[in-house]
Amino acid sequence: MNGRNKGLDIAFFGSSLVSAYWNGAATYYRGIVRALAERGHRVTFYEPDAYERQLHRDIADPDWARVVVYAGDSDDAALAALESARGADLVVKASGVGVFDELLEREVLALQTPETIVAFWDVDAPATLERVQANPADPFLPLVPRYDLVLTYGGGDPVVNAYTDLGAPVCVPIYNALDPVTHHPAAPDARFACDLGFLGNRLPDREARVEEFFLGAASLLPNHRFLLGGSGWADKGVPANVGLLGHVYTHEHNAFNSTARAVLNVNRDSMARYGFSPPTRVFEAAGAAACLVTDEWEGIELFLEPGTEVLVAANGDAVAEHLRSLSPARSRAIGDAAYRRVLAEHTYAHRAVQLEALLDASMAGVAS
Repeated sequence: MNGRNKGLDIAFFGSSLVSAYWNGAATYYRGIVRALAERGHRVTFYEPDAYERQLHRDIADPDWARVVVYAGDSDDAALAALESARGADLVVKASGVGVFDELLEREVLALQTPETIVAFWDVDAPATLERVQANPADPFLPLVPRYDLVLTYGGGDPVVNAYTDLGAPVCVPIYNALDPVTHHPAAPDARFACDLGFLGNRLPDREARVEEFFLGAASLLPNHRFLLGGSGWADKGVPANVGLLGHVYTHEHNAFNSTARAVLNVNRDSMARYGFSPPTRVFEAAGAAACLVTDEWEGIELFLEPGTEVLVAANGDAVAEHLRSLSPARSRAIGDAAYRRVLAEHTYAHRAVQLEALLDASMAGVAS
């Protein structure tokens, strides 16, 4: 990078790298961080001990990142973690750490120097933007122009324009992608045999869409089998042909995606409205050569071609219609086409190259 043969020292403050428990960004973080490490950068990931994530780790500390866990109930611990990041080439504050976000977003800017870039990385830009636009007194608003750059995990032009309007000097989406080391085709597992599977935690701005696209389709197809995985669904009333799996650990996702006849993606309300926001499960499923059915959102064709690499549904009726006509041969053909596409264009190695180019430009700007 711009003559930096030794790579960069990167300090990353996020929710968790080692646990996907109530932490949908884990796959994204792992893919980005591993790809950066493979390109010679050194990443220290700072995460709080919060929400029982450390009790539900699904990976050990990796050899491609240094993980620092700090107390989740102490602002002094958060400040000490920030201080230990001083002197890094790049310091990232991600959205949705879950504890002390307001403190971290403010105090991380104290690490900014001519040699240190400080970035805000928004892994849920639609939610952040809707929050600050609804509250002119939100403490994050005056901080936006002070960051060297804002990165987002999706959103396209609507998000870029919104952040630019808030004063962000640079805003660039770094989209979700595939980590082919972690997510890949796997042997079928009888536990996950079904006609349609969905993995996603129960969240307020997702539940109505799950009812429409997943449970609605299940009610229309009583002779088809459906599987719902994720935390929070245990007390949800579901049709008799829907099985509840509870939390499905990331090491089981490949088997889940490779076994189901089709896998559903349902965006949360805010992401569906903004578009251009493929969640991690899109690339997890494609990386396992699964036949993906997704709700309709603007920008899907930038990642997968509707009809040949992904099936797009406007509502639960359309999901049911796709399943009625989906033969095993067509399911395999769609999954194989998606797999080829993401390997060619949408891996985290591709995203790391994009990020390096962006950091080169930002560092040149700061130096000047």
